[in-house]
Amino acid sequence: MTIDFRGLSARDLRALITQAEKRQTKILTRPKASAMRAKINKYVKDHGYTIEELYGISAGSAAKEAKKVAAPKSAKGRKLGKAAPKYRNPANTNETWAGRGRQPRWMAVLVAKGSSPKDFLIK
Repeated sequence: MTIDFRGLSARDLRALITQAEKRQTKILTRPKASAMRAKINKYVKDHGYTIEELYGISAGSAAKEAKKVAAPKSAKGRKLGKAAPKYRNPANTNETWAGRGRQPRWMAVLVAKGSSPKDFLIK
């Protein structure tokens, strides 16, 4: 994260420093994640529930799923070729999308307004 300090006034700098100090204090004084997990597990157990009952997954599989999401494997050995575009923006025909990855903003806005992704398929 890079912050350009040159454009900030003295008041803005003071506010930024105050926010950073509050965040630092919060991070330094919070309990460790393992201690917090133990407290949550004890609370849940004391009230007669299990983690699986509350969240629909076991605690062990939840940790595994979190690791999968948090640390994806690199695609070093996997080569994906460039995909042909499947969708085109009707307002700007230079904007296309192959259907891989995150939906582009232009399409997300149009879908939110009620259009269907099928409306933008390239024929």
